[in-house]
Amino acid sequence: MGGLLTLPSFVKTFPEIDTVNNHSYRTALDQGLVVASYNLGCFGGAVITIFLGDRLGRRRMIFLGSSIMIVGAILQATSSSIAQFIVGRVLTGFGNGMNTSTVPTWASETSESHERGKMVMFQGAMITGGIALSYWLDLGTSRAGDNSVAWRFPIAFQILPALIILVSILELPESPRWLVLKGDIEEARAVLTALEVPSKESSDSPEQVDEAAVEIQIAQRVEIKLKEITSQIDEAANSGWRDMFTMGLDRNFHRVLLAYFVQVMQQISGINVITYYAATIFEQYIHLSSETSRYLAAGNGTAYFAASFIAPFTIEKFGRRKSLLLGSIGLIASMVILAVMTRLSEEGIGGKKPGIVSTTFLFVFNTFFAIGWLAIPWLYPAEIVPLKIRAPANGLSTSANWIFNFMVVMITPVAFNSIGYKTYIIFAVINAAMFPAVYFFYPETAFRSLEEMDTIFQNTTGFFDAVSVAKNQPHRYGADGKLLIAPEIIEEMSGGGVLVHNDFGKESENGTIVHRENVADDSGGSTTSPKNEHGVDLR
Repeated sequence: MGGLLTLPSFVKTFPEIDTVNNHSYRTALDQGLVVASYNLGCFGGAVITIFLGDRLGRRRMIFLGSSIMIVGAILQATSSSIAQFIVGRVLTGFGNGMNTSTVPTWASETSESHERGKMVMFQGAMITGGIALSYWLDLGTSRAGDNSVAWRFPIAFQILPALIILVSILELPESPRWLVLKGDIEEARAVLTALEVPSKESSDSPEQVDEAAVEIQIAQRVEIKLKEITSQIDEAANSGWRDMFTMGLDRNFHRVLLAYFVQVMQQISGINVITYYAATIFEQYIHLSSETSRYLAAGNGTAYFAASFIAPFTIEKFGRRKSLLLGSIGLIASMVILAVMTRLSEEGIGGKKPGIVSTTFLFVFNTFFAIGWLAIPWLYPAEIVPLKIRAPANGLSTSANWIFNFMVVMITPVAFNSIGYKTYIIFAVINAAMFPAVYFFYPETAFRSLEEMDTIFQNTTGFFDAVSVAKNQPHRYGADGKLLIAPEIIEEMSGGGVLVHNDFGKESENGTIVHRENVADDSGGSTTSPKNEHGVDLR
């Protein structure tokens, strides 16, 4: 959207939000409200998911959300008044709010524990791909001069991906966990079976594979997963969205708070200051030409897209916590340098050098955000909350994302207009506060099944000990998805909810003794993985 705000044809159609020729406080506020109206719609869509998510299921929610987005995009692209444009943005946002509340949950519930992070990271990469594409569309159509196609076409283009979702989503599998929630065990079993892949030892020598043995292995894994899921649902009988605000053994409210505030932190980091207003920042505050600003905005979006492909290959290696902490360090440094350089530029000190450094660190900011904060806040809520409240909790956490997105996008033009470089200082301080919040309160979820997180929180007694409990809790599945703990122990854990540490070293019926071993990064420490009695890693 930021690349359209300064187009001559856009300004001509909507003079009410022309901050190029009108520098008044009211115009800046109106522009912020119009741009941020999309985020208000997203907030509404996320809130409605709290009540409809478990009724309609994951696929139908996505189908409905995409349908609403198409209607909203049509209204925006055909607008001749600011009122119609706002209505279109709110509607498009409403559909997107439904989708963004549902897609991460659906992806998490249909992925293996060792693949879940990678899948949602790729989803985040696709988001940045859309952002990059929008910048290049803005740049290309800006050459249409005073013709309104310069802004109408980029807005109408968003209909295409929504149509692709409409024609494909109902052909994809429903979440097996939602199917169990609705009592459709056989369909859930079929989906879990279809999503299963043979373990590595079965696939190393294809010519020696015993297909019957592989089928038995898959069937056993599916039944174990079904037992884990059904045991959690049995415990959650007669639960509803109000259970988000209760504590109890499962510590629902604790987990909802973690999900909510990881989304809040993503937005108050300041990412959408750059995403929405990149071209405006380059043109009005770094004092570059309109064409150069659009090229740089497009280049920044493309670099953002490229950087987002780092996370899929590091998310399981380093875990969620270290990725977030590393990202925060980069965001803090970038905002501090942007504040200093913008101040020098405002004072006319250093010639073009402050502008060059500012431009560089707008790129650096996006890179660190892509590594740490782009997709994890969408993944983490689906991982951290129990199935019985997963849909409403994801709706609530997503609503936090969009309402704080709205706040940031709305105040940005006003902040730059009123306090200039100090805007960056505010975001630097906020990012500095995010680092200890993650370090002390957010447990590692890498290589954990969604049901394992229930066991971790059932062992948690307060807000400060979730990190250490997760660090010391054994993993049920390894880095390749292989089962690490004997099935009868998992069944005992799922049924009772709590795994006592005396179970370590307990000999299962097949003679395997499970011991703890450090295998994955956590809070500057490690998680656990079992070895057999000979010290051989069972992963």
